Amino acid sequence: MRLGPVELPALTVPRLGLAAFRRRAVVHLAFLLLAAATLVLALTVLTDQKQRAYQRYAQGFRQSLAEIVLQLRHPSGQLALLNPGMGAGDRDGQAPVLLPFAAIDFDDQNKAQRAIEMAGCGLRWPDGASLCAAVGANAYAGGFLYLVGSLESGPLIGREHGALDLAGVHRARVTLKLRGTTQTWVAPFEGTAAPSGAQRGRLTGFVGEGPQLPGKARPVREFRGWLWREGPCGEAASGPDCARRTFYSIRLPVEAFQAALFEKRQPVWPPADLDQARVRVELLGPSPEGSAPPVLFDSARPGASLALSLDRIGAALQPGETLRIEKSGPRPQTIAERRGPELSERALPWLIHVIRRLPVEGFGGETDGKTGGRGSAEVRWLDAADEVATPTGRYRLVLRGDLRSLDRQLALEARPLALLATAMLAAVAVAWLMVELGLIRGIAVLTKRAAAVSYNMQDARAEQRIGELDVTDLRGRDELGILAGSLADALQRVKDGLRREQLRAEREREMWHAVGHEIMSPLQSLMLLHGGADDPSHRYVQRMQQAVKVLYGSAPPSEALASANLHPEVLDLAAFCREVAANAHYAGIADVSLRTTLPEPLPVRAEAYALEDAVTHVLRNADRYRPVGTPIALTLEAGEPGAVLLRIHNQGPAIDPAMLDRIFEYGVSDVAPEASGERRGQGLFVAKTYLAKMDGGIRAFNVPDGVVFEMTLRLVAA
Repeated sequence: MRLGPVELPALTVPRLGLAAFRRRAVVHLAFLLLAAATLVLALTVLTDQKQRAYQRYAQGFRQSLAEIVLQLRHPSGQLALLNPGMGAGDRDGQAPVLLPFAAIDFDDQNKAQRAIEMAGCGLRWPDGASLCAAVGANAYAGGFLYLVGSLESGPLIGREHGALDLAGVHRARVTLKLRGTTQTWVAPFEGTAAPSGAQRGRLTGFVGEGPQLPGKARPVREFRGWLWREGPCGEAASGPDCARRTFYSIRLPVEAFQAALFEKRQPVWPPADLDQARVRVELLGPSPEGSAPPVLFDSARPGASLALSLDRIGAALQPGETLRIEKSGPRPQTIAERRGPELSERALPWLIHVIRRLPVEGFGGETDGKTGGRGSAEVRWLDAADEVATPTGRYRLVLRGDLRSLDRQLALEARPLALLATAMLAAVAVAWLMVELGLIRGIAVLTKRAAAVSYNMQDARAEQRIGELDVTDLRGRDELGILAGSLADALQRVKDGLRREQLRAEREREMWHAVGHEIMSPLQSLMLLHGGADDPSHRYVQRMQQAVKVLYGSAPPSEALASANLHPEVLDLAAFCREVAANAHYAGIADVSLRTTLPEPLPVRAEAYALEDAVTHVLRNADRYRPVGTPIALTLEAGEPGAVLLRIHNQGPAIDPAMLDRIFEYGVSDVAPEASGERRGQGLFVAKTYLAKMDGGIRAFNVPDGVVFEMTLRLVAA
């Protein structure tokens, strides 16, 4: 008849009050306070960052407008202001720009150069060449077009007075396209050269492209030009023929501009179609007969860049800012509107929402465009305005900043803080879950069960209660007090059990001593029967006596082996191993061979019996796992300085790498003692213990065809 599991009655659980879970409530409250403190800290830091960011932005907002106005009041800024649509040109040339001053003193190199540099008029090419094509701001300055530029060139060949063939001289060619007509001038260089290599001369203008002038060609009276080639030589060059900086200045008469000055009505300046005109400047060198002249410079080539434009002024704007430029007058006209760059990264939407709801002192009030005041609505815009006076009129600059863009930018900057705060809150939540699920809930359950155990195991008669553990300072109605009382009760019962176990162990030790005493008597008789030195059994009987003394002198066996005293002496390891290999068959271990490459003798300090026990245990282990018919090889090799290695190699299965160190522990075996009858995991432990007492060691490692046990012994100086 098969019986089922016995069902025990459930323990009566006493009812616990709220005080029993007070510490659990304290832990929960601590985590809530920690999470709240993290949120408050993050919001406080964000509020402070927003306050500082708004204040910095409000202070720098008007400063930004002041810097833009200061830049536009400079001649270079006025040039950009007067020519909002100026560009680098196209294949037909460049559109003339309007200068912020009446005219250019083109006859003086220094004044002309200073004027275009101050106005930032010149287009610049990567090779260092430049060109400024412009008209003066005063309509009554004559209606001229000024062409001022520079380049690097070698010595210039000038035209002789009266020469009509220009193919062999340096010359400038200017092409003007205006109002559907194209006009071309050619201006050969006429000048002299100094001994130093510097040159200076005129550019005399003729109508036409050249290179052959008509017989009665006369220079254009109003066409005036100068060219200066001077200054130091360029890099890696010297001498009068080296490349030098060449500066030219040309005043080009424009008939259409001059004709407008003599009309009865007030002239309109600059002309409305000025940006539609195209002027092209080429500097040509001498050309061989029948071939095209070399082009030293061509303003229609690509690659030119502006010194300053309204686009560059707009590049300095912050995200969310808008700069509007209007020309004042009866009907204000917007000539340019520039916006700041968009934020390249997208901020977290929820973080933007949180930042916008944070209060900022000094930025509340109605949305009237002012930066101060308090009110019910937030300020969205910041506005600032100023004016710039130019020769052609006044320009009003209005700068508007969007504070919402500032919130988005602040959200980007505060993203690491938000992520850190989120990570801290997540860590607090995870820690709370770990404490709650892994500790607090278990303690609560244990508290209830411990209370039930203590309640049901207490005898009703107080005089029969036993308790030696003093937990007076811990007893109470909370979890710790209940656990302390239960622990005291459990420890008392554990002490009783230990006391009973100690009595049993003492009786077992006495029994083992008696067994050892009974075994020693027949062993003494065996020693007398096999007392001859030439008797092979004599040595094994001695080992049996030593093993009995060690194992039955104290208990357990592992402690007995660890506390055994050895008496090492000088021993020839080569002779010892040779004797072990020769007598191994007496112990049931066949096919044991010895090989050594070391000079003999090999004196080591060891105890012969203990070393033989260690070697025999390893040989038995090797014999157990080797395939039938395979040998066991003993090898003596040199180890580290002052040491010798005894390696025992057997073929067979490899040892699990995880077990290479554990196999030397007491009781470790791959077969249970009940299954093997004799293998208790003691042999390798004995070998390791004895070798350690002889200042040696043992280790095991796998090789491709089996396992090697390596013993290390210290050599004795001869």
